[in-house]
Amino acid sequence: MLEPLAATVLNISPDHMDRYADFDAYAAAKQRIFHGQGVMVLNRDDPVVAAMAEPERKRVLFSLDDRGAEYSLTTNAGEEWLQARGEPVIRRRDVKLHGRHNLANALAALALGDAAGLSRPAMVAALESFGGLEHRAEWVGEAAGVTYINDSKATNVGACIAALAGMDKPVILIAGGDGKGADFRVLRQVVAEKVKYAVLMGRDAGLLETALTDIVTTVRVENMREAVTTASELAEPGDVVLLAPACSSLDQYRDYQERGRVFTEEMHRLIA
Repeated sequence: MLEPLAATVLNISPDHMDRYADFDAYAAAKQRIFHGQGVMVLNRDDPVVAAMAEPERKRVLFSLDDRGAEYSLTTNAGEEWLQARGEPVIRRRDVKLHGRHNLANALAALALGDAAGLSRPAMVAALESFGGLEHRAEWVGEAAGVTYINDSKATNVGACIAALAGMDKPVILIAGGDGKGADFRVLRQVVAEKVKYAVLMGRDAGLLETALTDIVTTVRVENMREAVTTASELAEPGDVVLLAPACSSLDQYRDYQERGRVFTEEMHRLIA
């Protein structure tokens, strides 16, 4: 069995409920990454993950809100920095990845790298240059003052929540697909805070609509072309059109990569 030098669980939210008996069984499956005696890198902001701490194990915490964690955000000379064990490491504005959730990911990466003995300057250089992977909060274009972001990898409600929480502009959300038995009601708070319109497609669009209809205006569409066109019509300058489906793609696409590519193609077709 794998015995890593260090491991992390970034967060836990209901996912794959079609494969696990309940949420606790799913969390227990995630927790197996900590097998062995390596360093446990734990998200202080997620109570389920924080509770995975084991007595007698070496562990470090990362947090966006708790400055008592070993890896967190701090303010230095009027600017927000990512800090590691009390030392400012990189300014927030110098991290190339977009979204607040990616700051948490960066903190976890610093913790894992430190545990593995990686060079701190090399890690900082990576954070300054790495713009993210395709389909993961990927900036794909801008037109008429509207930004288009492809987060097709947000295949569960937790990833969708993280994507929305990281947005600092009003969002036209494109969501839907195969929800895998998830409870979409957990999206309500962040949708109420961040989303102007929800454009819904795929097999479980109806379930999403039921969960969200009283807190945001929803529009049902049949496919990605309709979704992108509708979102573009609803958006105003300064808005973000965000594909963060909160669902698997397998009801309509081969995988989330194909779904993300179709979103990007439709966006560029619309601009052309």
